Amino acid sequence: MAIQAAKNGETRVAVLVCGPESMATETINYDQVQPFAQPEPVSDAEKAAVKFKPQLTISGSCKPYPAVDSSGSISGGLKWSDSSNDDCAGSPLGSQVYSRSGWYSYKWGIMYTWYFPKAQQPYREFSTDSRHMWLWAIVWIDDPADDDSTVQGLSMSAIIGHQRMSPVLDYYINGSSVKLESYVGDMSPTSEPIQETLDAGETQDLIQWDQLTDAARESLSSFDFAEGEPSFRHHDMPLEDSVFNETLKNAYPFCRRRFC
Repeated sequence: MAIQAAKNGETRVAVLVCGPESMATETINYDQVQPFAQPEPVSDAEKAAVKFKPQLTISGSCKPYPAVDSSGSISGGLKWSDSSNDDCAGSPLGSQVYSRSGWYSYKWGIMYTWYFPKAQQPYREFSTDSRHMWLWAIVWIDDPADDDSTVQGLSMSAIIGHQRMSPVLDYYINGSSVKLESYVGDMSPTSEPIQETLDAGETQDLIQWDQLTDAARESLSSFDFAEGEPSFRHHDMPLEDSVFNETLKNAYPFCRRRFC
């Protein structure tokens, strides 16, 4: 159930989740979500996530926006009207990239994810529109405690399955940052919404999973980004516990012939 209220000219929606521990997740206008400032990294894991933060080029799609603020209020997204992206050309408050890191099979995976307030989602032989989309990339290194660690592999969102690359060719890397592109393809099941690129892109303020406020982390974990629409993999918040752990396993790029 949703309750709408007007406050200072803006619409706020509280989504009530029924259950034994019912709580309300407030949604606010997509361009009024205050991003987190990038904290000074302290631990080896935090320093590695900042060091290997990717560059992102946007080609024909929305720019990434903050998804949640410090109080736990979630972006309400945008209703799709047409293919124009003039209404999502960048938040006036600044953008955001989120990350979470962990070990899998002797490699350290740093998952970065971007939130987009509207998208066109492919579904079988046609496409449908969505208020929310998450794209992600995993940068794989040897060890976050090793200052000499380099990019060993790359995994990325795909419409079906995952894209994987190991090794990552030098011309896809600028310093220690992998160069990625978010773009609008033909929206067929073989089209990929994010890919490696030769072009240098922009970076966003990074907030890591453990650096989020408890309220923000809980909202990202519990909010239904599908909101009653047909559910696609890009509705899943990639850093949420079950999604993150499963994706590290399934997107591991160092397997040969499906055996690790």
